[in-house]
Amino acid sequence: MLSGIPAYIIIAFLVTVFLTGLLFIRAVKNKTIPVIVLILWLAVTGILAFKKFFIETTATPPMFIFAVAPAFIFILIVMVSKKGHAFTNTLDVRQLTLLHIVRIPVEVILYWLAVEKVIPDLMTFEGRNFDIISGITAPVIYFVCFKDSKVLNKKLLLAWNFICLGLLLNIVLHAVLSAPFSFQQFAFGQPNIAVLYFPFVWLPSFIVMLVLLSHLVVISRLLKR
Repeated sequence: MLSGIPAYIIIAFLVTVFLTGLLFIRAVKNKTIPVIVLILWLAVTGILAFKKFFIETTATPPMFIFAVAPAFIFILIVMVSKKGHAFTNTLDVRQLTLLHIVRIPVEVILYWLAVEKVIPDLMTFEGRNFDIISGITAPVIYFVCFKDSKVLNKKLLLAWNFICLGLLLNIVLHAVLSAPFSFQQFAFGQPNIAVLYFPFVWLPSFIVMLVLLSHLVVISRLLKR
């Protein structure tokens, strides 16, 4: 765990992780297997981060890849396989849209972490991170697109998901290239180190992955209609 980080930041982050998981569980309609998978993934990545497994950044590839690659590969399999399609077709698009409100507290927490000098300023809304727009607009899109249960504003919802997916990819790219890996391109004065430690490893390994999956599922569902 990072030393010197105020307790309120850690508590706020843990609450955000819990809220993200809760909203996704509601989207999967409380199915047992997805809940178990989420809990196991949180446990594995949390334990490894607590034991400082991910802070080894000189290896090729860096150990951090094990915090994100399994979840990313799992998402790809879900999106392209028949069983995956059967699963995603049961997800509640309303709840997947509402899930993006967690991007508001995430951005606040990133700002606090930048103040504590454990991530670069460019990863905040004062830098090159515009992802807070996704969180702020999520409840608006939720209301506009789903206010009439019989009519779905498909074009608006699809456009919003594509735009917000782009905003997500923007901050992910900057976060990766700001980390102290061999291919680092930004923020050499203050690299992105917070995500290498417990509990902030859950930002890329859990929150970002569920946000990504939510976008991909909704986009896929809308394009099929």
